[in-house]
Amino acid sequence: MEFKQLRSFLEVVHRGGFTQAALTLHISQSAVSKQVAQLEQDLGVALLERQGSQLHLTAAGKIVLERGEAMLRLRQELLSELDDLSQLTRGELRLGLPLLGSDALFARLFAEYRRRYPNISIQLFEGGSRSVEHAVLSGELELGGSLTPNDPAFAYQPFCNEPLDALLPTDHPLANAGQVSLAQLADTPFLLYQRSFVLNDRLLSACQQLGFTPREGGRSGQADFLAALVAAGQGVVLLPSVVARGLERPGVVRLSLSEPTDLRWDIAFIWRQGAYLSRAAQAWLQLLREQPQPQ
Repeated sequence: MEFKQLRSFLEVVHRGGFTQAALTLHISQSAVSKQVAQLEQDLGVALLERQGSQLHLTAAGKIVLERGEAMLRLRQELLSELDDLSQLTRGELRLGLPLLGSDALFARLFAEYRRRYPNISIQLFEGGSRSVEHAVLSGELELGGSLTPNDPAFAYQPFCNEPLDALLPTDHPLANAGQVSLAQLADTPFLLYQRSFVLNDRLLSACQQLGFTPREGGRSGQADFLAALVAAGQGVVLLPSVVARGLERPGVVRLSLSEPTDLRWDIAFIWRQGAYLSRAAQAWLQLLREQPQPQ
């Protein structure tokens, strides 16, 4: 059994098919099929059952999936530890960043990291907190920026804790209020984020505690598009202040959210509890500790 065979099998399972796995691995579909078939031959068991266009794990496949993920994580940790011997003259940082706020918060930090450690290869992933958390747990990412988790599977280092602002159309009745509470927006459609954003859950929970369920006016993971929808009169969007400040434009007014005061955007960098952190990852966390808190 070879690691490349195991990796191909895991990607087929995670991506839901051979074609998608081939795209992820940057090899042909036939090569993926051969590697999975060779893995089944080496192990002497069938790992996948094909029912039409659907793939299903056999009982043996479920065991290989679980153990294989652990084996690849251990292999990656071994390689990371060996990379440390070179004192950051080589290595890789697999880093996840939140879609919201990356330009405002991390562009300068990313440039500084590259200046200090030019020989470290950086693999970037952007997504909502759920996507980042899943990628960290699976070993796809070593570190990820996420809303502060309450799951003991993660260790984390806090980074920022931002209040939220409301972007409203300039013709909204509250546009000149200066600040607004969540309850005052109950009759306005809400523009929400993609479902992988934990901030959605926090927002919806806060609305329910106030006795209303917001009407949905649209969804997106792109802050610029959400602001454009506001300018077009499609509703209100709540964004971290550091993001909202850069989105003021004709047709849009920014108000501070006065209540609830505990509805905030608290970003931390997470890693799997107990996992070995490469020196490349430790260097990123150290760089974050050197920075003043975003204002």
